[in-house]
Amino acid sequence: MSEFSNSLSVTASALRAQATRLRHVSENISNADTPGYRRKVVPFEVNRAENAGVDMVKVGRVNLDRSDLNEVYDPAHPLANEAGNFKGSNVDLMIEIADAREAQRSYEANLKMFEQVRQMSSSLMELLRK
Repeated sequence: MSEFSNSLSVTASALRAQATRLRHVSENISNADTPGYRRKVVPFEVNRAENAGVDMVKVGRVNLDRSDLNEVYDPAHPLANEAGNFKGSNVDLMIEIADAREAQRSYEANLKMFEQVRQMSSSLMELLRK
């Protein structure tokens, strides 16, 4: 029975990691037009469960993308310099949408795995009751 519990723990950790990734991707998308905003990048790390002997997914420290900020020409903007430019964000919406889709698909795959393990566990309990 501990194998079922380990499997549920691993998939639950992956679900939490992908949910965190989706939250940061949505923050990036919502701040795409915010001047000076830097894209947040979420790394995943391995978290070794001491007592279970399995590797789980853990979200690492969120990093800011250090690529250059876009120069935006808008002389009417309050942050514009004398040339009419200001620093925009470094968020690329195409990358964010691709990241969101990847995180969503990974989340769905882990959710399906969670359901499969739960169903197998229930079936085993039914067999043991007979």
